[in-house]
This record gives sequence, structure tokens and C-alpha cells, in this order.
Amino acid sequence: MAEPNGQKSAAAGDDGLRRRQGADNDKTSWWTILLYIVIVLISKYTLPTDLHPVQPTLNHVWYYGWVTAVSTGLGAVPLLFASELGEQMLGVSNAIACGMMLSASYSLIMEGANLPADPDCIVASAALRVAAGVLAGLAFILPAKKVLDKYEDIHIGDLVGVDAKKALLIVLVMFLHSFSEGVGIGVSFGGSTGAQLGFLISATLAVHNIPEGLAVALVLHPRGVSKLNTGLWCIFTSLPQPLMAVLAYKFVEQFLPFLPVGLGFAAGAMFWVAIAELAVEAVESTSLPVAISIMVVSFCTMLYLHSLLEAAEGG
Repeated sequence: MAEPNGQKSAAAGDDGLRRRQGADNDKTSWWTILLYIVIVLISKYTLPTDLHPVQPTLNHVWYYGWVTAVSTGLGAVPLLFASELGEQMLGVSNAIACGMMLSASYSLIMEGANLPADPDCIVASAALRVAAGVLAGLAFILPAKKVLDKYEDIHIGDLVGVDAKKALLIVLVMFLHSFSEGVGIGVSFGGSTGAQLGFLISATLAVHNIPEGLAVALVLHPRGVSKLNTGLWCIFTSLPQPLMAVLAYKFVEQFLPFLPVGLGFAAGAMFWVAIAELAVEAVESTSLPVAISIMVVSFCTMLYLHSLLEAAEGG
């Protein structure tokens, strides 16, 4: 049964109030502090004795993958200077995150399509494998969205209901996309120049992960997730990177044929979430011209940053 307009308005007002209260109260639990302590301890006790070895070990591969994952949390740092939240801010945040995610999707597709062809693979063309990955990503995210829609009482931290579903979709997509980045780190450490190339790729990804963390933060915090918890969620989305880096380093030949598929999968899922979720809500909370303008600026800025990182990597 459809709700009367008055009830809809009241519900929307309650949602906005919960978002503001949840974000502004910013209560810090002992679990939050404990998790940050664990992150610091892992960073300290897995630090290799020699950071620039001639021949990298599994410890080096793990640690550089871990650093790239933790750097994602730096994307939440700008939130420390943000105080006012509201529906307008939520719309702007969604538009910025949408532009960033669209740019990331484009970069993933181009990166996968430009990988060398593998003659031993059934489908040698990297571009075709990327296209298959994009379709697989879309085929995955649509049923996942339907499953989430069946549950009304989903919780993610302090979020409940619709806000929790949107946040969970973003976290899920960014989490999945980190698998392919982890494979890229592990593969880069192989070969005679693995130490130098692996360090360069890891440093590039660490910088690249900061705006990706910001994209996640701009979705979670305006909806009511505390600033410190937002930082933890940002790091969580990149946790597959050190794990997949170690596996890919050990089994380079087995992972390489699937890298274009993984990049395409992440791009397809990310593209759908950016358009169907973030863009729609950005337009609803602001206006079509404002939302599109912010998305375009965000897209171009992220694309320019990516090109700078590629140039530094190539140099």
C-alpha cells in the first residue's frame, strides 16, 4: 500500500535527522579504538627489515599490499574538517563519489584492455576478456541488489534500512574491485626487476587509493557513519589487496589470464552502482545541472590524477 505524502515527508525528515545525528554525534566505541590499534600493530610487526631488497620475499609483497590497503583510510581524513551535514551535502557527496567511481571504472577497463594478449588463453584478446568481466559484474550486482531489497532491517554500523543498503552496495563493490588491484601488486613483484617494479606499482596504488577512499567516505559519513568508523570501512574495502598480492606473487602464471576479467568485473559493478544509486540520489538531493556539473568535474579530476600516476610509473 502506498504511503500518504505526509508520511513520506515525515519519513524523509526522520532519515535526514538520523543521518545528521549519527554523523555529528561521532561516538567512538572501544571496538573502533581496538581496530585502529590492531592496524598499527600489524603495520609495525610485519615491517620487513630491508624495504628495498634485490629479491622480494612474501613478507615484502604482503607489506606493500598492506600499505596500499591502509592508505585507503586516508581518504576519510578530509571528514575531520567537515562539520555541517544535510540533504544538500549528501547530494554533493554522492555526485563527487559518482564521478570518481565512473572515472575508476573507465581506468579499469582501459587498463585491462591494454594488457598483453595471452596466446595460451582460450580468448587471447584482453579486450574481450574485459568485456566479459564487465557483463559478469553487471550480472552479479543486479541479483545482489535484489537480495538486499528483500531485507528491510539491514544494519551496517549505525545505519539501518535504505541507507544501510546503499552503503553496503558501495562497500561490496569497492571490496570486490580490490581483488584485481591486489593481483596487480603481486604480479608486479615477479621477474628480475620485481623489487623495483613492485615498489613503484605499490606506491602508485597507495596514492590512487586515497581518492577511492574519499569516494567511499563521501557515501558513508553523510548517511550517519562516524568519522573514525568511516576510516575503518575505507580500509576494509582494500583488505583483499595484500592477500591477493601474496597469492598472485606465488602463482603468477595462473592469475595473469584472469586479470582482465577481474578488472572488467570490478568496472561493471562499479559503473552500475555509480549510475543507478549515486547519480540518481545526487540529482534528487540537488538538481540535474548541479549534480551533472559536479560529476563531470569529479570525473575529470580523478582521470587527470590517474594519468599523472601513470606518467610517474612510466618514468
